[in-house]
Parts: sequence; C-alpha cells; structure tokens
Amino acid sequence: MQAQHQMEQQKRELAKRQARKPTDKNMPDGLEDIVIGDGVQRYKNLREVERRLDAVMMRKRLDITDSVNRNLRRYRTLRIWVSNTAENQPWQQTNLEPESFDFGTDSQATFRVKIEGRLLKDEDELADEDPANGTNNEADKDADAMDTDINDSKAKSPPRPLERTKLSHFFKSITIDFDRSKSLQPDGYTQIEWKKPEPRQAANNPDSVNFDCLEFERKSDENINITIKLGRDEQPERFQLSPPLAKLLDAEEDDRAGVVMGIWGYIQEMGLQEDEETRKIRCDQNLREVFQADTIFFPQIPDLILRHLSPLPPITLKYTIRVDSAYINPPANATNGATPGSDQGEATQPSAPTIYDIQVPTADPFRAALTSLTHFSPINTGPDRHAQTHQVLAELARLDDTLAGSISAINRSRAKHAFFSSLASDPAKFINRWVSSQRRDLQVILGESRGGVGPVGGVGYGWDEGGREEWRWGGKDGVWGSKGAVEAAGLFLGRMRPEPRT
Repeated sequence: MQAQHQMEQQKRELAKRQARKPTDKNMPDGLEDIVIGDGVQRYKNLREVERRLDAVMMRKRLDITDSVNRNLRRYRTLRIWVSNTAENQPWQQTNLEPESFDFGTDSQATFRVKIEGRLLKDEDELADEDPANGTNNEADKDADAMDTDINDSKAKSPPRPLERTKLSHFFKSITIDFDRSKSLQPDGYTQIEWKKPEPRQAANNPDSVNFDCLEFERKSDENINITIKLGRDEQPERFQLSPPLAKLLDAEEDDRAGVVMGIWGYIQEMGLQEDEETRKIRCDQNLREVFQADTIFFPQIPDLILRHLSPLPPITLKYTIRVDSAYINPPANATNGATPGSDQGEATQPSAPTIYDIQVPTADPFRAALTSLTHFSPINTGPDRHAQTHQVLAELARLDDTLAGSISAINRSRAKHAFFSSLASDPAKFINRWVSSQRRDLQVILGESRGGVGPVGGVGYGWDEGGREEWRWGGKDGVWGSKGAVEAAGLFLGRMRPEPRT
C-alpha cells in the first residue's frame, strides 16, 4: 500500500515537472529592435522552413498511409505438378503369367498421387541472381522439373515475415473428386478433402497449414479420372459480381471495398448526387438495374450490394491417375514427341507430372517499404537498430527541451530589458505606476478591491489625496474630462431617443 502511494506521488511530481517545462520555441515579437545583428530574423526563417517541412512530411505520410491501406495486389505464378506412382499392380507381379487375370476382391494394387506447388521466381528476382557466381542454378534446370528433397535441403534465402510462399497459404480447401461410382471403388471413397484449420487449431499443429506437397494413397488397378478443386483463400476476399454490377464496374471480380469505391467513382463521374442532400443518389439506367430503385442513400450501398456478390468458383484441375506400365515404367526408347531443333523426341520419364500454372495474389513488396516510411527509420538495420533509434529520439527530445529553455530565458531577458528601459526613461512615473499595479494585484489576491488608501508616501498614480481611485475624480483634469470620456458620453446620448409628448 505504501509503495503504491509512493508510486502515485512520483507520477504526480513527474506530471508537475512536465507541466512546468517550457514548450514554446517561437521567438518573441519586437526582439529585432533590441538585438544586434540578424540572428533573430535568421531563427524565424529557420522556424518557417521547419514548419513547411513538417507540413510536407505530414502530407506525404498521409499519402503513403492511404496507399498502404489500399488493397494492392501483385499476382505471381504458382506452378503445380500432379503425378502418381503405382505399386502391386498386376503387371508388376513377377510370379504371374503375362496373360493371366486376377478377378479376386482382395487385390493389393495401389496408387499414390502427389500434388506439389511452388511459386515461380519473378524476373526481378532472377535478375538479382548471378549464374556466373554459382548463386543461381535455375538456368541450368528444366523449368517444368519438380523440386526434390535434395533441392529443398540447399540453403535458401528466408522468406519475409507474413509472406505467402507455400501451397497451403493460397487455398482454404483442396478437394479431389473421383470420376467413378462409390460402389466401384475398392475402399468406397469417392472424395478426398483438406480444409484449412482454424488459427487456434493451426497453432497446435503448424504443419497442417504450412506445406508445399499433398499426397494420398488409394487402392485401384485401373486408370481413374479425378478433378482437383482448389478453394481460394484471399484477404480481403474477392467475389464474383452479378451481370448488372459487372457491367457497371467493367469487372468480373472484386472485393467489397473495391465495389463500393467503384460505385462512388461512377456516381461522381456522372454527377448523380443531390445538390441539397449529398447522401442521396439519383439512379440512372445502370444504377437502376443494380439497385432496382430511382433514388438511394449512399450509406446503404454496402448492404445493397451483398445480393450481387457470390463466392468465387474454385480453381479446377483435371488429371488422370494412370497405373499402366506405359506411364509408370515406360520403355527406354519411348519419347514424348519431337523437340525443336532435333529429329528425335525427349525420352519419357517415369510418372511424368502434369503441370499447371495458376496466377495467385501475393503481398506487394513495396507495401512493407511504404509502411516503414511512415515510422521512424533507424540509421542502420543491424541488431542494435532499436537501441540506436531510442538514442536518436532521446537526443532529439533533449535538443527540443534545450531550445525551449533558451527561448524561455530570452523572454525573461526581454522582460527585464523592457522593465529597466521604462525605468530609465521616466523613473518617478514608472515607480508610481509599478507600485499602483502591484497594490491592485495584492488587493485582488486578498479580496480587498474596494476602498483603501493610496500608495506609500501619499498621492500615487490613479489615486487622489483622499485615497480615492482615479475614476472618482472630477473636473477637466479628471478621467471624466478626457477626450475619450466626452466622445463616449456623446455617443451614448445620441443613441437615446426622446420620448414622444402626449
């Protein structure tokens, strides 16, 4: 309890010290007349430059913040390889005759399907790598070749934080549908599905949401057609627009914020706002097809567009699971067609994958750079950058306090200069005026503003010999005989209208 009381007392003392700390950094007016040189004017020019620089920096910071808050998208190519292997197939059984058939129901023939996805490197990233120095081996590799575990073990540059790089990062569900009746499947399954777990569940099992390869194994000794459906996972979520809304915005897909901003741009371009009530929108033919009304209020648009938004269809990939020997173990002299510049085709590799290229949205790399500009940027980016940032900020705060203290000292010196200059010009009048001012302040403090005696030594400035205030004097030498009092009385009497006689 006592420690808490001491802590609160320390907080109050700190608040008092901060309240007493000078904060004004503007040079007082009239200082140029009493200071030798042009230092005051140069300081004022410097403060004006600082004010303009602060205004420009704040405007640029707001522009950058607005750009960062926009949904900037950058699309990259996600290459997906789909392949399969087979085991215990009838043609793989060495103890069976080639012309024999197995009509039993306990067949152990299986296949394993592998779905692997990798982001392809951009042209900028490829340009940064130097093949001559051995930093890039991609040029010597086939662009369609899958990455293997050996390649994965090589040192790679770590991805930036919050960057989506793996196959599971771009999809919230992966569904495999078999083009075969359930009764014809040996294991009775016609669909395989993976769904992205909730963040709380993913925290306990991070491997369930961070993978590049998905594999599954099933029983079958026949070729099967499958359909792979990839449910997109985009933030913010994009939707498919209805035909009237797509016609209005000239776009087939967009997120909610983009739709609202597109409608707002169309309203401004066509001048459809009411003059008196700017929230009220007059619908033209295109807006009437979307909202089915002649007038709408703009705040209602986010709710009215919901019926025009539908989820995007999943990305569909067709693939045939082959278990025949021509695919699993092709002959050595088998080719997959002629290649340019050669008379013979390339040799068919076992279990050759089917390749698909998909455009997926990724975070704009400039967004992180723009975000860093809105915050204080350290001089270096080393491990001690945070400590150095605090040191620089503390030094700036100390310089601001020193500058404010110097301006406060200049104000006090200017007040002293004015005091002594006035005293030197007319000492008697100044002393009487100063004593009278101090007396009035004392009376106000003590609550004795009425009555009283004159200053020490008899008659003072603003007082008569009887100790009365100056406004009680009469005659031409009194306050009421002054030119200002006479003009004020004349104006007051001129405004008074004579009463009508009855």
